[in-house]
Amino acid sequence: MAQAGGGKSKNSRTAITAQKFFCPCGGEVKMKELSQGGKRKLIAECLECKRIERRPTDFM
Repeated sequence: MAQAGGGKSKNSRTAITAQKFFCPCGGEVKMKELSQGGKRKLIAECLECKRIERRPTDFM
C-alpha cells in the first residue's frame, strides 16, 4: 500500500532527541544501573549534588 505525501509511515520518527533533566541545584541528571542481589536496578543521579531518585522526573 503506497503512502501519499512522501512515503513515510505516520508513526515514523524523523528526529530522535534525548530529553535532558536537571536537578534544582543546576546539575544534570543521568541514569545509572546498579546490580543488587543479581537484579538490575535503574536509578537517576544528579552529577552535582549526588542526589539519587528513582526517576529523573522526581527531581522536579
